[in-house]
Amino acid sequence: MNKLKTIDIVHIALFAALMAICSWISIPATVPFTMQTFGVFVAVLLLGGYKGTLAILVYILLGAIGIPVFAGFTGGLGSLFGTTGGYIIGFLFSGLSMWMIDKFFGHSSIVQIISMLVGLMVCYGFGTGWFMFVYGDVSLWVVLGWCVFPFIIPDLMKIALAFILSNRLKKFI
Repeated sequence: MNKLKTIDIVHIALFAALMAICSWISIPATVPFTMQTFGVFVAVLLLGGYKGTLAILVYILLGAIGIPVFAGFTGGLGSLFGTTGGYIIGFLFSGLSMWMIDKFFGHSSIVQIISMLVGLMVCYGFGTGWFMFVYGDVSLWVVLGWCVFPFIIPDLMKIALAFILSNRLKKFI
């Protein structure tokens, strides 16, 4: 396990805060349109897999204890056990998948883009499965229509923005 330095802890805290701010940029819907995935992608791209995933975990834990860091200024276990909780937990597994892809395939631009696409699919998978479990008797196609299909284009735009910004900001982190 890596030993974290003070600057690492500060970066992790700052990126957890960035994810909170990104979650507050929200358009209400069945699953709200937010910038959370952007925050997740930027955290992993700029901090690396280990520290980026820790930032995601800190963000989730802050929300779990009731600090209103999730979309709509919500927090608490109710948010995690509600219909959108799977997407929030999915962020952690997105970070882990991005970390593993980076570890095994390197840091090239194409690997970064692929890792974000895989991370997004992982998040969709966790979120959609959890939504179906909590919501009850609803078909996969209906849930995909509510929770995935409307988000594909905006999420691809977030991936592009995260890629561009992280490459420009790397020299400062």
